[in-house]
Amino acid sequence: MSPDFLSEIIADKRSRVALAREAGPFAELQACAQLVRSEIAPRALTTALRKGLAAGIRLNIISEFKRASPSKGIIREGARAAEMARDYEANGAVAISVLTEEGRFMGSMDDLRAVRTAVGIPILRKDFIVDEYQLYESAAAGADAVLLIVAALADDELTKLREVAEDKLGLDALVEVHTQDELQRAFDSGATLIGVNNRDLRTFEVSLQTSLDLAPEIPSSVISISESGLRTADDLRRLSAAGYQGFLIGESFMREESPGRALRALLDDAAIPGFDL
Repeated sequence: MSPDFLSEIIADKRSRVALAREAGPFAELQACAQLVRSEIAPRALTTALRKGLAAGIRLNIISEFKRASPSKGIIREGARAAEMARDYEANGAVAISVLTEEGRFMGSMDDLRAVRTAVGIPILRKDFIVDEYQLYESAAAGADAVLLIVAALADDELTKLREVAEDKLGLDALVEVHTQDELQRAFDSGATLIGVNNRDLRTFEVSLQTSLDLAPEIPSSVISISESGLRTADDLRRLSAAGYQGFLIGESFMREESPGRALRALLDDAAIPGFDL
C-alpha cells in the first residue's frame, strides 16, 4: 500500500468530480438538491445527537455501511445497503453512515439512495469531499450530512465547503480531524460537529489514544464523535467518559453475521449506569 493513501485518493477524486461536472449542467443538480432539501428538516444529524443527549442517551452510535477498505480488502461481499441500514435502525443506530467512495471502498451513490428509501434516521455521506459539486450531489441523493476531512482540504476550501453544506443546503458538516493542528483548523472554519478519526489516513495506523488526547481540547459546546477502531464496550465507556457524544462504527459490525444484533449487543454491554441507551 502507498505510504500516502490520502494524497492518491484525493487526486483520483478530483478527477472523478471533473468528469461528473462535464456530464451534465451543474445548475440542474443544484436545483434538484434545493428541491429535495426544501422538504427535509435542516441539520438532522445534529438534531438527532442533541435530542439523544437531552434524553440522557450517552451512546449515540452512527453505524456504517462499508463494503471494503484499502487496508482490509473486501469486508462483506454481496452486502445490501438498504437491508443493512434497516437492521441498524431497528437495533438502535442514531444515524447511518454510507461510504460512497468508488475506487477503493467499492461504494456508490446508489447505496446512499437505497439507504434513503429504507430508513427514517439521518444519513451521513462518508466520502472524500473536495468540491461543492459533491455537496449538491449528496443533497440530491438524500443525505443529511457530509464528511469534510481537514487533512484533504486547504483552509479556504474547508471553510467554503462547510458554509455551502450548512448555510446553503442545511446539511450537517462532520469535520474530521486527526491531530491538534487539524482540530484548530476545524474550529477556524466554524465547525461545530467534530469527528476525531483514530485512523491516520496517510498510514492507516489506528489508535484510540488519538481521541483521548484530543478530547480535552474540544469544548462542550461542540458535538464530538470518535471514529474508527471502536470494537468493545470498554472502548465506548472510556471515550464517553472523555466527553465524546457519538461513535462511528463500521467494520466491526460489517463482519458480523447480523450487524444489527452486533450493534444491539454492544449497546447493551456498554450501558452506563444512570443513563438510557
